[in-house]
Amino acid sequence: MRFGLLGAGRIGQIHGRSVAAHKSASLAAITDVDAKAVAALAQETGASVAKSAADILADKSIDAVLICTPTDTHADLIEQAAKAGKAVFCEKPVDLSADRVRACLKVVAETKAPLMIGFNRRFDPSFASLQQRLRAGEVGSPEIVTILSRDPAPPPVSYIARSGGMFRDMMIHDLDMARFLLGEEPVEVSALASCLVDPEIGKAGDIDTAVVTLRTARGKLAQISNSRRATYGYDQRIEVHGSGGMLRAQNMFPTTVERADSRGFATDPVMHFFLERYLPAYRAEIDAFIAGVTAGKPLNPSGEDGLKALLLADAAEASLKSGKSVKVA
Repeated sequence: MRFGLLGAGRIGQIHGRSVAAHKSASLAAITDVDAKAVAALAQETGASVAKSAADILADKSIDAVLICTPTDTHADLIEQAAKAGKAVFCEKPVDLSADRVRACLKVVAETKAPLMIGFNRRFDPSFASLQQRLRAGEVGSPEIVTILSRDPAPPPVSYIARSGGMFRDMMIHDLDMARFLLGEEPVEVSALASCLVDPEIGKAGDIDTAVVTLRTARGKLAQISNSRRATYGYDQRIEVHGSGGMLRAQNMFPTTVERADSRGFATDPVMHFFLERYLPAYRAEIDAFIAGVTAGKPLNPSGEDGLKALLLADAAEASLKSGKSVKVA
């Protein structure tokens, strides 16, 4: 399978390298406004440099595209790629507007283009194992899902201003994970949030500390805790309490070495950020995309999964503004 890469930033470089290293795929072409980034990745992977996304989409020898460009370009590029007959892998979100996402998915359905959305955490080995064991009934029926996700430090305020807000930018991963683990659609969302980390984030109209609760029609609950600050590293934990026990996935560490002395036990700090923490997940999701497209099987997470996570983020924002629980459409 020959790939074209649209966007050679941090995540584009990760996906490009994963494709280039895959035994059943090759990275054929790359485009980005950053000429230096494109040139460096092209030299590393053996790909050619394309002048534009249009050139890649017009190339009939390219079977699939990786969309790793800014969010406000995703929906347009998905539609263009679908009409060009390409299989599409797109980083989350499809768009910040649910209506725009619906319009985009209509084009995808009409063209029957394979589309997968990059919710990489579903492919994390620990989280994927937890979900499989949960579905196997190892701890009975899930009752409470608890998700902790905290960044080591906030992003620049310039990023905050165009991110779509904490719920759509950061927590959307956890909202998708809650659906993945609950096995049922949340019907009600309640949110509380503050700006405790950086006052400039508040001035930009966003929040940096949030707690969201989801409830399904059968009463199953999910609790999500997000913060833009964790002094001890990239905090990523999940716990599922079920009718017959509990499953838990802990943080990842560079090594498992512990030191013990009179002060107690000490370990390495947790992995610093998402690029290190989720590298195996990024590789696994590209493997799943290639395998699914090759076999002609449905791709997950799908465009519909992207829409449903966005609707939960929208509901969380509405709850925060109203101070009340919000029903999910």
